[in-house]
Amino acid sequence: MVLVIGCKNKLNSEKTTETKQYEEPISELPLNRLKLLNGFKIEVYADKVDGARSMAMGNNGTLFVGTRNDKTVYAIQDRDQDYKADRIIVLDSTLEVPNGIAFRNGSLYVAEVNRLLRYDNIEEELENPSEPTVVYDDYPTEFHHGWKYIAFGPDDKLYVPVGAPCNICDSTVSDQRYASITRMDPDGSNREIYAHGVRNTVGFTWHPETQEMWFTDNGRDMMGDDIPPCELNRITEQGQHFGYPFCHGGTIKDPEFGDQRPCEDFVPPVQAMGAHTAPLGVKFYTGEMFPKKYKNQAFIAEHGSWNRSKKVGYKISLVELEDNKAVSYTTFLEGWLDHESQEQFGRPVDILFLEDGSMLISDDYGDAIYRVTYERTIASNQ
Repeated sequence: MVLVIGCKNKLNSEKTTETKQYEEPISELPLNRLKLLNGFKIEVYADKVDGARSMAMGNNGTLFVGTRNDKTVYAIQDRDQDYKADRIIVLDSTLEVPNGIAFRNGSLYVAEVNRLLRYDNIEEELENPSEPTVVYDDYPTEFHHGWKYIAFGPDDKLYVPVGAPCNICDSTVSDQRYASITRMDPDGSNREIYAHGVRNTVGFTWHPETQEMWFTDNGRDMMGDDIPPCELNRITEQGQHFGYPFCHGGTIKDPEFGDQRPCEDFVPPVQAMGAHTAPLGVKFYTGEMFPKKYKNQAFIAEHGSWNRSKKVGYKISLVELEDNKAVSYTTFLEGWLDHESQEQFGRPVDILFLEDGSMLISDDYGDAIYRVTYERTIASNQ
């Protein structure tokens, strides 16, 4: 693996490059601890990707990766197409919580806390990218839930959430944008609120058939180990309200704000997930590699709890759907957390599917990108 580190001087835009050589990504992470279903296999696609969070794929096969605490956006290449990274480039290491990234028409969009940047013609300028264009710079500056996940929808709008600046509060009293999902045109114009009552979503996608938006939402803290649940939600029309801060999980009245509005006023989740599991990335499977039963089903990266008395999450879950209703919520891949010792070696963040149908998973604790593949076996259920 080749790691190319670029350092920008913000005053004169000069850039120097340092190159470091690595072996192929042979990680010391204990992958043997990971538990997969029959026929599935997991390997390290890229390592030494400090704080790997959101992922987006370029037109020419470049994997772009954002971070939350490392101020860095990476470009990862697999030039010999053996499904293992052989080149990593640091595009910028001076950004403010650049968690969210998206790719459109040759340009990389990066979300900082209060603004959106666009790097044009990026795959042709990986080693010396031009200064980014500021697309929009009028989002709140609070760091509490200020990191953003972004993506372009089927309508070619850029969707950008604004998390609540607290654990629990009615922040919309001061600014309607809090606890919402917004959207805008690619040039930053026509920004509007698309959904309300969303505490902190760090992952969303669109159903491949209905084109409806689905998103995960992290439930509030300090109500105990087992309530309220985190959520998987579906948006059927603009302007819907999903309950925060008044109601959680569709049925649980908030002890501070629940008397103001009943739970019946809000859209309940499609699936109530484990409390404090911190579901982040969500993607529907549309490839051909996995068995047919996974087609159009929702895979979710559960980042894992931080303040529960006994940790939960730290896995990839599967929500199976029929007619837009959840019929099961099960574990697809686990083992990053040792339940006995309560020690973890990884925390999954985002999911992305490659053209061959394999699954990439980012891990901001193990600093890695994994690839999950499937090989048909006689015992497998097609």
